Amino acid sequence: MRFGGRNGIAMAAVASALFVGGSAVTADAAEGGGGPRTAAPAADGRGYSLVRDVVLAVHGGAGSLVRGSISAERERAYRAGLEKALRAGHALLKGGKSSLDAVEASVRVLEDDPNFNAGKGAVFNTDAEHELDASIMNGEDLRSGAVAGVRNTKNPISLARMVMERSRHVLLAGPGADTFALRNGVPYTTQDYFHTDRRWRQLLDAKGIPADGRTADAPQAPADAPKTPAGAPKTPGDAPKTPEDAGTARPGASQEPAGAAKAGGPVGEFGTVGAVAVDRDEELAAATSTGGLTNKLVGRVGDSPIIGAGTYANSRTVAISCTGTGEVFIRGVAAYDVSALMEYTRAPVQQAAAKVITEKIPALGATGGAIALDPRGVLATPHSTAGLINGYITRDGKVVTRIYDDETPPR
Repeated sequence: MRFGGRNGIAMAAVASALFVGGSAVTADAAEGGGGPRTAAPAADGRGYSLVRDVVLAVHGGAGSLVRGSISAERERAYRAGLEKALRAGHALLKGGKSSLDAVEASVRVLEDDPNFNAGKGAVFNTDAEHELDASIMNGEDLRSGAVAGVRNTKNPISLARMVMERSRHVLLAGPGADTFALRNGVPYTTQDYFHTDRRWRQLLDAKGIPADGRTADAPQAPADAPKTPAGAPKTPGDAPKTPEDAGTARPGASQEPAGAAKAGGPVGEFGTVGAVAVDRDEELAAATSTGGLTNKLVGRVGDSPIIGAGTYANSRTVAISCTGTGEVFIRGVAAYDVSALMEYTRAPVQQAAAKVITEKIPALGATGGAIALDPRGVLATPHSTAGLINGYITRDGKVVTRIYDDETPPR
């Protein structure tokens, strides 16, 4: 069944010239170089920036990423992670695989990278545990799969695809999702796999706890997380496993965390990862994965695993992956709204995406960003934050990575 595909319309340019090898460049170099701040990409005459001939794009979250806000080492790590993800997905497209295969592969790479808030680099909830969310959608027939509150699956995005392909459901949550993973041959992963010192420090900071953790309500590092940053609490003991334990283990546990961060860290980046792609059959796909908010309540679910909120794909309109304040993206049905504007008003992707992400979402009191790709390979990267970590690869194989606010126009 081809719901979104365009029968009889081949993407000839993509099919014939899609997958020529290319070199990676930063946005500065891609736009002509000559210094750290360069002219924006070409505009469409209505104030919307145009990036054309894109076959795959990824993002690593939105935030206040102005130059000088992160170290040169962190910048290199971000760019390397984006490029690795792009090349992983592109290799599959080059071999004739589907856009669905490509977005899954790209997001898996980002989930394995500790620099991003997904998989290995996921943030801690208020009980010092990791709960992961992900979703994936096929634009050809609107099939989709999602998981929420996963604790023991290394790559939630692949589990989301399993839900889509091996069950009659769209969304599985909590222990049931991890059990489904085991029954389908996914290796069990303990919580310590997801532990990183950086995210532990962010949890302490969100709770207002000094680095030495010398307060009564300092969280305990989970027993299966042997490494803690210098000066962090080294109190033995496991994180609570039941609602009863969660409510009594420590003062403030499982109550609304006053210091909940935007999944971010010192520069406020959201850190959620995602990918969108178009294949040689002009079919679209989208995928999103996240660890959620630092210090979030146990069981909190954001927009990333919600089809139509954080992820959406329809091959007649757009593939989109969002990052931002999840509760508001859910209320605004942000991802689907972009597709609906394109389908019902014939708005181009840049205009539709900007309308939702830079107007509607801020009007509801939130910020964020998105990557949105149409079937012709036109990419929109709207964001209401000061920056959006993202990258893309074009049909001729050129990789572009963009980190700072001056590299990615907001519309």
